[in-house]
Amino acid sequence: MTDTLHIATYNIHKGLSFFKRRLVIHEVREHLRLLNADLVFLQEVQGNHAHQARRFLNWPEQSQYEFIADSVWTDFAYGRNAVYDSGHHGNAILSRFPIGKWENEDISEHRFESRGLLHCEIKVPGWDTDLHCVCVHLGLTRLHRSRQMRALRERIDRMVPPQAPLIVAGDFNDWARHANNELARPLGLHEVFEHTFGRPARSFPAMLPLFHLDRIYVRGFSIKQARVHQGSAWAKVSDHAALTSTIVRL
Repeated sequence: MTDTLHIATYNIHKGLSFFKRRLVIHEVREHLRLLNADLVFLQEVQGNHAHQARRFLNWPEQSQYEFIADSVWTDFAYGRNAVYDSGHHGNAILSRFPIGKWENEDISEHRFESRGLLHCEIKVPGWDTDLHCVCVHLGLTRLHRSRQMRALRERIDRMVPPQAPLIVAGDFNDWARHANNELARPLGLHEVFEHTFGRPARSFPAMLPLFHLDRIYVRGFSIKQARVHQGSAWAKVSDHAALTSTIVRL
């Protein structure tokens, strides 16, 4: 039994470098393995793409979430958000623990920007209740994000018992930092970087992060540490920095 979890969130840019010139999903997998996280929240995960599979000789035969999970994360869930002629992409959660149930809720505001909430109920050995995890990738405009955060609040109020441990993580695109009032305070969530350093992490662009786009919110945990993984090595594989946190169940 463990009360301590190490978690990560990362927008992997569909496993392609800036301007989509190089396939970097193999490097993404190695970077994520080095983080040694129990749970990984991924955004912009390519479930399938026939055109890119023909373009790159080393395109994985599996979906990107299966390729990354491999033998390290024994369970995973994928929420297909954007569907097009050549394939689809969305959010994924990788877990070292069994995923009991999962559902992807469509929160798209229009057909040109498909978004979803991937909600998993995870069975951590020895815990008396399931761990609820929600992976998000919110819209680019303030109005759309506000509506999507309302949908997220309503889902958590409806589906997550107040005493159940909860993690919400992903790419919030919230450079103006409105999620604190619209999401965290109403739900009693704590953002791990804000709790540790007084403000959310700067996570974009990865080479020299300036904007607070990515977040990790928790409820029912104390926060032991939080870290931004940035710099040239990370910038070669995504335009976002990866975030990690070690949390302990209360």
